[in-house]
Amino acid sequence: MTATGFSRGANRRRGEILAELGGQKHILVLTLGALAELEDALSCENLQDLTERFSSGQLSASDIIKVLGAGLRGGGLVIENEEVAQLSHERGVPALAKLAGELLVAAFSPVTQKTKDHQ
Repeated sequence: MTATGFSRGANRRRGEILAELGGQKHILVLTLGALAELEDALSCENLQDLTERFSSGQLSASDIIKVLGAGLRGGGLVIENEEVAQLSHERGVPALAKLAGELLVAAFSPVTQKTKDHQ
């Protein structure tokens, strides 16, 4: 695992989330490349198939590893899924599942920006 290091917070407009895994903070993001990787890894034909699969709410441990791995790689970390499978979270597996869900929501949910009404 090779860290690229970061000195900033996550940018929600870009679909980034900040997470502590294995005792280190990481930025995760599902870039277009990361989404293509997930389509391939999960045998989905397109983004609609991918979102339908994740919308079912029935993620397997393998799905969680693949989502987190794609997100870590999208955030610039050089890491293989075998290494992702060894990462821990202080709150255990439920927190890892929640993190994968948050990453998917960040990727597919638009962030709305409040604007001032100029008259």
